[in-house]
Amino acid sequence: MPALIKKILIRILRNTAGRYYEGARLSKAKAPADPFSLFADWYDIARQVDPDHYNAMTLATAAKDFRPSARMVLLKSFDQQGFVFYTNYHSRKALELENNPQASLVFWWKEVYRQVRVEGGVEKVSDAESDAYFSTRPRGSQLGAWASRQSSVLASRAELEGSVADFEKKFQNREVIRPPFWGGFRLKPHTIDFWQGRQDRLHDRLHYNKTEDEQWALERLAP
Repeated sequence: MPALIKKILIRILRNTAGRYYEGARLSKAKAPADPFSLFADWYDIARQVDPDHYNAMTLATAAKDFRPSARMVLLKSFDQQGFVFYTNYHSRKALELENNPQASLVFWWKEVYRQVRVEGGVEKVSDAESDAYFSTRPRGSQLGAWASRQSSVLASRAELEGSVADFEKKFQNREVIRPPFWGGFRLKPHTIDFWQGRQDRLHDRLHYNKTEDEQWALERLAP
């Protein structure tokens, strides 16, 4: 999307909060062949319209017995390979992904009446990639990664705070290294679904599906 058009669109969105159905359109004829290009445009607009929450997404996983679970996580990066998020590898979501490495993501940007759904396989990112991201985190978040046994039962809040204090002493006056049990996952999509809200619930919906030859097929779906 040209920068000038994007700038004008962002100004319109900021001035028409709650009333954007009227001008919203999602054209299959004008959609790019690569869904990541469209996602990047939408993501950039969401970032400028809602800078505090633009990278929040629902991550849905499933246990061995097929029971689903979902939670909000933050998207930390994306490229042609997929969508990256970070967590404790002993957490419920990580253990479910270890047993069933398939997941889905949902982005909901209410300010622009847009939703993106992503489905695909999940794999861990490299140690080097996890190390690089961990080094950019605030020190408090780095210590928290060590202190919190994510998804385990706590006797009290004091137990967690005491664990943080212990690691503050351990890493006093030195760099906090990444815990071996903490790192990233990459969801490598096989489908990406773009939804644009429109009046009378006659929404626009474009569906990208990866074919056997690793190309993207595009089709319009009924809302």
